[in-house]
Amino acid sequence: MGKNVIRRKSPETRSAAEADRDGGVQSVDRALSILETLAEDDEGYRLSDLAVRTGLSASTVHRLLATLESRRFVQFDRAESKWHVGVRSFTVGASFARRRNFTAQAIPYLRKLRDLTRETANLAVVDDEFIIVLTRMESREIMRSLTKVGGRVAMVTSGVGKAVLATYSDEDVGAVIRHHGMPRLTEKSIVRPSDLFRELAAVRKQGFAIDDEEAQMGLRCVAAVVYNALAEPLAAISVSGMTSRITDERLPEVGRMVREVAAELTAALGGVAPEPKAS
Repeated sequence: MGKNVIRRKSPETRSAAEADRDGGVQSVDRALSILETLAEDDEGYRLSDLAVRTGLSASTVHRLLATLESRRFVQFDRAESKWHVGVRSFTVGASFARRRNFTAQAIPYLRKLRDLTRETANLAVVDDEFIIVLTRMESREIMRSLTKVGGRVAMVTSGVGKAVLATYSDEDVGAVIRHHGMPRLTEKSIVRPSDLFRELAAVRKQGFAIDDEEAQMGLRCVAAVVYNALAEPLAAISVSGMTSRITDERLPEVGRMVREVAAELTAALGGVAPEPKAS
């Protein structure tokens, strides 16, 4: 009986296979970078601008765009010579919201919050320590929105983020700070951990968080957490509006409204708020 022979790939063959694998991973990474860049601006990008923004050569960007276009993840506007996110990107991304099946149930509560406050009402979740806006009910007032639906923002720079962070332990909040830092977006941004911990203590006491022009001057956001059946943060809702409308005098009233509607949505979803901790 002949001996079993173990055939081993030569170093040259293994290197070629590894190169193919690494090249494929690199292409995927570059294609996703292009999609993320296109998603940043609804006006679209010219090929040369995409190359600059992604740090890739124009020929590489064009090759990847052609592949993405064939799968309808991007589309080309020939009239303006600009590339945009395609319909397939939307359908894939929409599955994220569908998986969180509470989005449709939240709509009446967002509408109620908008009508009560006359400001834009938002529903957001945490994903990889970032806040993602799932949907919103637009105010009928003039509005400057910092984050569009599907947009991501660091937790420490948003009212929604601070509302969720207030449910974390100090150790977990520290981990978020270490991973993402505390960027100074405006002169009012919180950039010291001690100041953030002090702010989160106030959030726990009053039941809502405030972004007081910390992400964008002239814009305030008031947010509260929506809990799941395990008394864990499922999502958060907020209202955002101009400081000329959400004034210092009006903040407590708006905060109460947001907190109460968040509690109503929590109950409607079968969630429970955590028991207050003894002081």
